[in-house]
Amino acid sequence: MRGIRKTFPGVVALDNVNLRVRAGEIHALVGENGAGKSTLMKVLSGVYPYGSYEGSIVFDGQERRFSGIADSEAAGVIIIHQELALVPSLSIAENIFLGNEQARRGVIDEVATYRRTQELLAKVGLKESPRTLVTHLGVGQQQLVEIAKALAKRVRLLILDEPTASLNESDSQALLSLLLEFKRQGITSILISHKLHEISRVADAITVLRDGSTVQTLDCVHEGQRVPVSEDVVIRHMVGRALTDRYPPRTPAIGETVFELRDWRVHHPVHAGREVVKGVSLSVRRGEIVGIAGLMGAGRTELAMSVFGRSWGQRISGQVLMHGKPVDVSTVRKAIDAGIAYVTEDRKGLGLVLEDDIRRNVSLAHLAGVSTRGVIDPAREQAVAGEFRRRLNIRCAGLTQKVVNLSGGNQQKVVLAKWLFGRPQVLIVDEPTRGIDVGAKYEIYSIMADLAAEGRCIVMISSDMPELLGMCDRIYVMNAGRFVAEFDRSEASQEAIMRAIMRADHE
Repeated sequence: MRGIRKTFPGVVALDNVNLRVRAGEIHALVGENGAGKSTLMKVLSGVYPYGSYEGSIVFDGQERRFSGIADSEAAGVIIIHQELALVPSLSIAENIFLGNEQARRGVIDEVATYRRTQELLAKVGLKESPRTLVTHLGVGQQQLVEIAKALAKRVRLLILDEPTASLNESDSQALLSLLLEFKRQGITSILISHKLHEISRVADAITVLRDGSTVQTLDCVHEGQRVPVSEDVVIRHMVGRALTDRYPPRTPAIGETVFELRDWRVHHPVHAGREVVKGVSLSVRRGEIVGIAGLMGAGRTELAMSVFGRSWGQRISGQVLMHGKPVDVSTVRKAIDAGIAYVTEDRKGLGLVLEDDIRRNVSLAHLAGVSTRGVIDPAREQAVAGEFRRRLNIRCAGLTQKVVNLSGGNQQKVVLAKWLFGRPQVLIVDEPTRGIDVGAKYEIYSIMADLAAEGRCIVMISSDMPELLGMCDRIYVMNAGRFVAEFDRSEASQEAIMRAIMRADHE
């Protein structure tokens, strides 16, 4: 890619970006949120067609002018977006071969479709039936379906935008091993990721973008030998400065118990006989950050969503207490009124109205705060959004900018602003830094630390164990719907948490 320039109204997203990828290599693309990584890959894959950008793309020695995704896929360029592009009401097999149907004389061959789907699912390590509906899969499992879908096409250059963002450690490692296997088969990959330790494991070269421009390309292979580039060097290129501490310093001031769950049980919304959350009890004190660790499928998100207005599950039982008194959380409105807020892991699907502006997204969960007698006051709404823009450092062209055009980190800040506006006592944050760069992560951590210092209670669900260890005062470990261990900050370690999970698996 040579001299790529891409503009949006009022914003220069890419400015004279150059990228050279060699055949058969894994090339990592890194940078802070808003640096232009996803935009650059959308140019390459035809999402932004020829004519909507300046510069040239040369693939296999020929200049290419892709007019859309079908053009780029015909050349063997396949992109897996960070935003999942699956149809929830269709099965895994139907999604994988949508637009690429296995057919004979115009009739879909179901036997061939399901057989091929099973082969692809085995490749990506997903142990689900091809007939399972996508709506019944978690975000991480859906990501694996996306990768299987890409493999079903004749891929020569595979672009992966944050492929491991929603995967746990073991699934992430399996996926990276898969990328290395693709490399042995001659498939070239471009990997966008904020997980620098993963990049150092697989990347042959790293290109750093900052503010829409190419900063540096770092080679990780010299004379046939892998020479990993240190994370500190990559971070310095990404943010233009050294980040000495990954987590903000905190001196916890922990008070009385504010939030409690007692014997909380939740059944699957479709399979009524399947108990997903099995008699969980939890407490959070004022000013405390409590973590919930566990592998994908442990039931952490299901627990959070069921507590927040029964947004997930059926046959829910148990008690929710605030300040020792039972509260009704049977609807989202009642949960909000009780002082509980939930920042979802799926910010695009469940956290934001993407086609609406920042101002309206911020006020959405607490319209009473910007209205008089049921009529919204636009000036008050503007003032509130402006205050949170300053407080959370939301980088945007203006408060009327559509949320869909913000980077992942800034979208996450808008979700936080939406819930903070209602001044909740308990904030449940589910994968709060998924798909966010190290600089924006630090800002999110700082917001959480400030909220805890104000006396708010925070429940933090994360698949990133160093994040939990760096931020939490106490950590519950969840496995197969139960809490199997609890650690104070002083006792917690990655080894202790994994040991607790593995021990529970053998019981």
